[in-house]
Amino acid sequence: MRGLIALVFVTGFVATFVAQIASRSTAPLASQATAAPASEIVSGNRIAELKSNNSPQFSNDDGSLTLERESDGHFYADARINGNIVHMLIDTGASGIALSRDDARTAGLATSIAMNDVVGEGADGEVKGEYVKLDRVELGPLSASGLEAIVLNSGQQSLLGQSFLNKYSSVQIEGDRMVLR
Repeated sequence: MRGLIALVFVTGFVATFVAQIASRSTAPLASQATAAPASEIVSGNRIAELKSNNSPQFSNDDGSLTLERESDGHFYADARINGNIVHMLIDTGASGIALSRDDARTAGLATSIAMNDVVGEGADGEVKGEYVKLDRVELGPLSASGLEAIVLNSGQQSLLGQSFLNKYSSVQIEGDRMVLR
């Protein structure tokens, strides 16, 4: 069962990654005229740039959280994992939580150096990483304890998937806003 969950999760991760690359390869819109060159995107500078910006988010009096769509077409949020802020892509198609090595360190998680466990299958073959248990995940008015996650051996963007998002009663996209209630 764990392998199936990992496969579904990794498939969502790979699909998101491919979608990001595809969205950058189309003709730029006027608002994206200053987009980073492909060499910076591949090297991860675009992810670093997004991480350096504070993700626009706020809680309303009704307990909802609103996220604004970023220029790359995705929604990001600064979640707290084990008390530490981690900039994450909100991935409604992912079944779980995936952390980059750097974000796992930020969250205080210890992983092996090699991370040789196969956690799924991707377009390029086996995806390696480690399963971890998170003490606490917080976003907006909600928190959850004891959630499982995967720390990926490669990749720079952490994903927040359904294992946490399903704690909200609804997740809706309204234009360029995602509202979590």
